[in-house]
Amino acid sequence: MDPVRVPESGLEDLEATVRGLMEQSAQQAHVLDHVATPPSASPRSSPAAFPMPGMPELPAAPPEPRPILELEGEAFENELDALTDWVDDFLMDTYGTEVSTAAPWCMRWQEHDDVVAWLHALWMAYQQHKEPDAGLSGMAVWHRDFLTHTIAAVRGPGGPLSACMTDPDRPSHRMLPGPKRSTRSTRSTHSDAHEPEQGEAAA
Repeated sequence: MDPVRVPESGLEDLEATVRGLMEQSAQQAHVLDHVATPPSASPRSSPAAFPMPGMPELPAAPPEPRPILELEGEAFENELDALTDWVDDFLMDTYGTEVSTAAPWCMRWQEHDDVVAWLHALWMAYQQHKEPDAGLSGMAVWHRDFLTHTIAAVRGPGGPLSACMTDPDRPSHRMLPGPKRSTRSTRSTHSDAHEPEQGEAAA
């Protein structure tokens, strides 16, 4: 067979076509390498770091709830203000029985750390059990397991407010002293006392 001769003008077109195919092949190889690479755990690779045009940004996750006595500074003050609003406007307005010796109260309950901790825990449980995912019995569970027990502990005759207001006409506030810090002695590994041997009289 005679060799096929390609005109010089056709060679230029053929070379351009080959170069184009090689560039496309290189681009496809780059894309395949990128797809095969596992996603990085860094925040830059997360979907939120690359918002798509026209797509709403994902809301930031709410902070995890913490016991109020673990908070400090402005975070504590803001949480205490919100707790006070709930206690004054809902809890005591709905479940606050008359102040008496059997059910004392204190207009300055925010200064009693234990009362603050009790009421804050009750408030957090209320927020959880009023949500739809708590089911139809959510609030009944809150009344049975949280409200009744908390009120009995906070407003009981021997509770933390028993030295405060026991008559609605005579407001009073008194901080009962708690127990002193415990002392711990170092236990010696060797006893100083001499154990009498058999037949030896004890001193």
